[in-house]
Amino acid sequence: MLKAINTKILLAILAALVAIGGLLIHQNHVNEAAAAAAARSAAILQQQQKEADAIKKEDEDMRRRVEENKHKSRAWNRGGSSTNGYIP
Repeated sequence: MLKAINTKILLAILAALVAIGGLLIHQNHVNEAAAAAAARSAAILQQQQKEADAIKKEDEDMRRRVEENKHKSRAWNRGGSSTNGYIP
């Protein structure tokens, strides 16, 4: 009788350890999936930042060219060209 009780206790302990091991394995898979998702998100955010920086640089270049064209246009208009010359 005592042997049967000891066997049942050992089986219960073994079942508990198997359950705990299964939970740990599951949690490990969940953590790996979360880490992979975080890595993908970081890569996407980095790509979006690069694109935003490229757009910002293009905008700055365009503004600079517009300002240069304004200055050239003003200088040309003040230069006394044939189209804006003095008419007596």
